[in-house]
Amino acid sequence: MSHSLPVSEIVAFMNQFAPRTLAEEWDNVGLLVGHAESDVSAVMTCLTLTPDVAAEAIERDVDLIVSHHPVMFRPIQTITAADPQGKMLLDLISAGIAVFCPHTAYDSAIAGINQQLAEMLELQEIAPLRTYSGRDSVKIVCSVPAANLESVQQALWKEGSGYVGDYSRCSFSSDGTGTFLGGETTSPAVGSAGQLERVPVIRLEVVCPKTRLSGALSAMIAAHPYEEPAYDVYPLQSDDPRMGSGRCGKLREPLTLEEFNERVKAGLGIRNLQYVGELSMPIRRVAVACGAAAEFQRDGRRLGCDVLLTGEARFHDCLEARQAGMALVLPGHYATERPAMERLAEILTSQFASLTVFASVVESDPIQWDSGTTP
Repeated sequence: MSHSLPVSEIVAFMNQFAPRTLAEEWDNVGLLVGHAESDVSAVMTCLTLTPDVAAEAIERDVDLIVSHHPVMFRPIQTITAADPQGKMLLDLISAGIAVFCPHTAYDSAIAGINQQLAEMLELQEIAPLRTYSGRDSVKIVCSVPAANLESVQQALWKEGSGYVGDYSRCSFSSDGTGTFLGGETTSPAVGSAGQLERVPVIRLEVVCPKTRLSGALSAMIAAHPYEEPAYDVYPLQSDDPRMGSGRCGKLREPLTLEEFNERVKAGLGIRNLQYVGELSMPIRRVAVACGAAAEFQRDGRRLGCDVLLTGEARFHDCLEARQAGMALVLPGHYATERPAMERLAEILTSQFASLTVFASVVESDPIQWDSGTTP
């Protein structure tokens, strides 16, 4: 029998498994619909939250959907039943279903989609195509009265701060003394205006993704008791070589492009794919970037890769690869990412044994292949 957990507990695990620091700056990730403290007994994973998938979740009494692709990916001005997405969101809200979207954070996670694809291909010496060193995190430092320490910490943590590797809600605090002299128009939280005050405070330090800095600072200021809290932001540099987007590695033994295509089809369980390149060309070093990521071919070429496996590519990206003598293998956006959502259901089941977790069964690839008819 399943037992419920708060949404926040599953979100905390997802933020540890696929940290927000890994999400691209343009992305919209995290808990996008619902209350963090709502109870969850059943979780459904899917690649894309569409009306038929939402209807399945409602019918099966799901409490939380983990959808890889974000809902409300672009800014919206209205949520009404006149719009298909608006109606879907209203139906989910009415049913009390929360929605969490990891997207590019899951793409790039240490055990994420690109890593799974690289392992499926049996690549050796797997490493990111693009490393994140020097661009991912900052440290926020502020002084807080002891009585308000926990509320400020919680505010920062809720905005995605406090993640260090596989640990969450991390911070450092130390005792100190703060001084201030408020002007005649001020209303100090401690002491009096026009008088030099010396008050005991705690120095709080929290690591924060650069992409979450604005929200974290706003939350910290809102939770802080001071009219004008002082704070510093220091840049940090990540030295973890596993942190980055895409993957690359080498095959145990060279394959022809034709043989490589067959390995991809077998690994993904598909019958067809598109490709760029000569079928006889040798493949030794492989680049991987799930979804629609043909721009990673340049990173792959820089690292000496012979082929890029990605879901789909624009016509001019294909021309660029052909002219550069690099192969592209394109099994489809759905094919490169949907298996990882099935795998995520298994991961969540392992992590939360008391919950019912499953992947959507109605979801399907919108792109169909016409193989013609046999006379």
